[in-house]
Amino acid sequence: MSEKSTLVVSKIKHGTVIDHIPAGKAMNILSVLGISGEKGDRIAIIMNVESEKLGKKDIIKIEGKWLEPRDFDVISLIAPSATVNIVENFEVVKKYKVSLPDRVEGLLKCPNMTCITNERNESIKTKFKVLSRDPLKLQCEYCGTIIYKDDIVKLTNYLKK
Repeated sequence: MSEKSTLVVSKIKHGTVIDHIPAGKAMNILSVLGISGEKGDRIAIIMNVESEKLGKKDIIKIEGKWLEPRDFDVISLIAPSATVNIVENFEVVKKYKVSLPDRVEGLLKCPNMTCITNERNESIKTKFKVLSRDPLKLQCEYCGTIIYKDDIVKLTNYLKK
């Protein structure tokens, strides 16, 4: 006897749904966006659910919070396949596919402590050139340091206020 299981997660009235996140990466997305739930945000995190496109995927629902286009760049570093849905009155009113830009500015901290972007007296925004998308490989435009996908979460310099 075959039994189908169904995941039931309530819709949100107003807010953002981030979908098509690779399985196991939802917590990384929340971390790089600086969303912890400590400020009272209502957040639903659905992890490792079946997906036709990805096999398994994660989904994040955030009630009462809307993301900005700059947020999409930081999401694309972790989940280049993600979509961001803006929800109003329980309906998706806008849908965006994130895409990794050719240059990532001000989102990451350079791990090279001697890089000019890490000097205390300098206020230079970091700039990384995307060398490769799969696997993700970025290069600091100031010192040449290479960073990889696994480094992204710990080097995120972009936290929501």
